[in-house]
Amino acid sequence: MGPANSFPDSPLGGGSSGANLADILERVLDKGIVIAGDIKINLLDIELLTIKLRLIVASIDKAKEMGIDWWEHDPALSSGARHQELARENAELRQRLAALEDSRAQDSLDPAHETETSRD
Repeated sequence: MGPANSFPDSPLGGGSSGANLADILERVLDKGIVIAGDIKINLLDIELLTIKLRLIVASIDKAKEMGIDWWEHDPALSSGARHQELARENAELRQRLAALEDSRAQDSLDPAHETETSRD
């Protein structure tokens, strides 16, 4: 006897609804489901606002099969993406620092620049 039969049947006939809900949830996560809808607000035949809603409910594996993996590249959600973002930012700052140091070194070697700065 499985867990679905361990619950007594309700008078409304929903005794095995726990198992049915689990089956439905498993099927939805396995196959995925898309819910789409548009909300339009019109005033006197003038469109004021349109909101397009798209919702996909699926397991992570199914989403990856569909090519949806934005959470892996979002630094707020993925530690790997956060490390990559920090490494990219660190490399960019190092390049900017090197450029500033080169510029400063060239300015110190240029005697015309020193006389201009000393007059100011």
